[in-house]
Amino acid sequence: MSAIFDRLTRLFEDGHTRDLDDLLTDSRFADADRTADAAVLIAVTEQPRPTVLLTQRPRTMRDHPGQVAFPGGKLDHGETAVEAALREAWEELAIAPEQVRLIGTTDRYQTGTGFDITPVLATVPHDLPIRPDPREVESWFECPLDKLMDAQLWQRNSVFWQGAQRDYLEMDHDGYRIWGVTAAICWNLSRRVAWFD
Repeated sequence: MSAIFDRLTRLFEDGHTRDLDDLLTDSRFADADRTADAAVLIAVTEQPRPTVLLTQRPRTMRDHPGQVAFPGGKLDHGETAVEAALREAWEELAIAPEQVRLIGTTDRYQTGTGFDITPVLATVPHDLPIRPDPREVESWFECPLDKLMDAQLWQRNSVFWQGAQRDYLEMDHDGYRIWGVTAAICWNLSRRVAWFD
């Protein structure tokens, strides 16, 4: 057992014993008839200052082109969210399922673009040999977990979209803009995992 895995598991379990009413979602923009189930892997590296593995999607992709994202995608027929997250992490970054230590699934996030996403929290060794698939990953990077979990570091912005005002969060990390769905999933996780307590 690693100290990071043990700590995250304890905080995760404690955080999911309480109801929260301020979690972010874009469900009001979603078309229920066009929503597809998806999953992402929040892969936290096991090291003294843990990081989270993130990708930048190719600008040629149909959905969320060029955006920073967790490894993930749509569920295949018959797949669970955990199975899909592990498969996508393997396909996108060559993270072998046996290298992933699962902690659990957290609050689903519904996007305005038609995805109902289940985030899967896990830890991975810090020295994994990452091999990105260029068809799905333009680049990849690591961001410190404590940065992503710090509510004070997120900027709040607003835009008029689909006939309504939409608030969103964003953060810059080494030239990468983390915002939208990925930012909202990080924010929601930070409400569950009291990392700084």
